[in-house]
Amino acid sequence: MALEHALLVALRERPASGLELARRFDRSIGFFWHATHQQIYRVLARMEGDGWVVATPVAQTGRPDKKEYAVSAAGRAALADWLAADSPVEPLRSELAVKLRGAAYGDRSAVRRVVEAHLADHRTRLAAYEQMAAEQYPDPDALTGADRDRWLVLRGGIRLEEFWIGWLTEYLQETR
Repeated sequence: MALEHALLVALRERPASGLELARRFDRSIGFFWHATHQQIYRVLARMEGDGWVVATPVAQTGRPDKKEYAVSAAGRAALADWLAADSPVEPLRSELAVKLRGAAYGDRSAVRRVVEAHLADHRTRLAAYEQMAAEQYPDPDALTGADRDRWLVLRGGIRLEEFWIGWLTEYLQETR
C-alpha cells in the first residue's frame, strides 16, 4: 500500500487541509500506517499533480491561506481500483520477535526489560482503543457503512493489542 491510498481513504471520509489531515492521521489511520507530516504534505502535492485530489484555497485571518483537499473523480477511481485489487498476506516483521528468539545469546534480563516496556506500551494502547470504542461506537450493532468499517478496524486494533499483551505476558512468565 502506498501512502496515497491511506490519504485517499482519509479524504473520502472528510476533506481536510494538510495540517488537519496530518492531525487526523495521528489519531486514526496513523495507528496502523505511519507517516510523518512532511511525507503527508509531499504526497498530497504529488496527488494534486496527478489529479487525484483537488485543493481549494481557504482564507484565514492573520495567516496565509490554507488549502483544503478533496478527492477528485480520478482519485475516487484510483481508490476503487486499489480497494478491489488483491493484497498480499502481510508477514509478521518484528524486531522484538527477533530479540526474543535470540535472548539466550545475550543478557536475558535486558531482553525481559525491553519486553516489559513493550508490554506496558501495548496495555496503554489497548486502553486507548477500548476507550475510543466505548466513546465513538457505544452501539456497534447499529453501525452501517463507513462507520461500521471504522469500528471493525478499531476492533482489529483491539484484538492485535490483546495478542501482543498475551504473547509478551507468556514470554515473561516462561522466562522467569
